[in-house]
Amino acid sequence: MTQNELDFSFKARYSRLGEINDDTEQVWFVIHGYGQLAHYFIRKFALLENKNTCIIAPEGLSRFYVNELKEGGFRNSHRVGATWMTKENRQMDIDNYLTYLDALYEKEIGKRKIKSITLLGFSQGAATVSRWAVNGRIHFDRLILWAGVFPTDMDFDREKELLQAKEMIQVYGTNDPFINPERLNELESFNTKLNIRPRRVVFDGKHEIDEATLRNLI
Repeated sequence: MTQNELDFSFKARYSRLGEINDDTEQVWFVIHGYGQLAHYFIRKFALLENKNTCIIAPEGLSRFYVNELKEGGFRNSHRVGATWMTKENRQMDIDNYLTYLDALYEKEIGKRKIKSITLLGFSQGAATVSRWAVNGRIHFDRLILWAGVFPTDMDFDREKELLQAKEMIQVYGTNDPFINPERLNELESFNTKLNIRPRRVVFDGKHEIDEATLRNLI
């Protein structure tokens, strides 16, 4: 048996709050976490929307039923989530979503001069947005990792210069079960390798987008 690859045209969806026009000063690209969908995730950022601000939420290219099949072929619910990648054929998934995100940026931003572009990644989306940020094909001013860390396969020597020139913010909740001491040590190790000192924002909450904290980041 041989395993082969092919290229083909692919459609993907995304959600947006607001419009990009001559009044637009800020654009936020918000990248959801594992098992979420863009049109639900973007609602958490509605407080940012105004005539000068546009929020864009891409969606992971792979979708699945969140609840497993029960005996008899039934599910407790038919809720669907999306993911950016799994361990199976991971590099192809990464290449595909970087191509998708670049295409989305070109469609929405193109050569427009936007005063401030923020990239925010939540949970699994933190690794996704980090890879996109250091891919070197887009302009951005600020990178926010929320309840997530840099991917371990980053080229820290090559990418430190790019990230040192950006505003960096790392956010997490005090009761987030995924941000334990080991994870925080890993995050600090990555910061050291990149020679960056991000602003650390900690809120009293769990694995979530906290509205009051988000409002303070505007």
